[in-house]
Amino acid sequence: MATWPEGVARHVLASVDSTMNEAARLAPGLSGSAWIFAHEQTAARGRRGRAWRAPQGNFAATLVMRPKGGLAHAALYSFVAALALEAALSHAAGPHARLAIKWPNDVLLSGGKIAGILLESLTPDGSQLAIGIGVNLAEVPARDTLEATAMAPVSLLGETGMRVAPQDFLPMLAQAFDHYDSQFRDYGFEAIRNAWLARAARLGETITARTGRETHTGVFETIDATGALVLRDGQGRRAISAAEIFF
Repeated sequence: MATWPEGVARHVLASVDSTMNEAARLAPGLSGSAWIFAHEQTAARGRRGRAWRAPQGNFAATLVMRPKGGLAHAALYSFVAALALEAALSHAAGPHARLAIKWPNDVLLSGGKIAGILLESLTPDGSQLAIGIGVNLAEVPARDTLEATAMAPVSLLGETGMRVAPQDFLPMLAQAFDHYDSQFRDYGFEAIRNAWLARAARLGETITARTGRETHTGVFETIDATGALVLRDGQGRRAISAAEIFF
């Protein structure tokens, strides 16, 4: 059983509209970091305000924290969270699980999406950050709740046969996040970047990045010091800060 990180609060709820909404409500009264976990969400949301539904037995939680360094620094916590998720899932699934991290903020198991991350700044200067995390521990979402172009979802139980209760996964994730947060604070983003690249899905392969207006296809070379995806195509190297990625 993972130990709980020192100095981090924990709020466990039977039901809530959304752990992200609860994070926003609690944040003004928090002096430090806090995990908000719910067994049920009635109005959860994903990226760009999309409705998000978690079947029973899956994991949903939000971490509220106070990063230092402004909005650009806070945005790099997407990579910290992805590393923590990959580590917690590796602990839960065992050493033979085929895990990878898909830029910018999904975790893959056996090539399918098992987890996603949502970052929202709760203040204009990025001094309070909410990191929402959803993991398919037991079931996959119904296909009709997903976008047509969405990556096929998988679950931990379906792919590995491992059954992990959401409340047991929480300390695994909290401990892993505390570890990588310490790495980030002590050694900077370069340490996080190197660890992330070692786990990156399709690094060195041809992928497609779609922004709101453009589509770019090229070789995924790296991520830069800002976390931007670097593609190499016939026109040279291109840094992309925000996009949907397709394999």
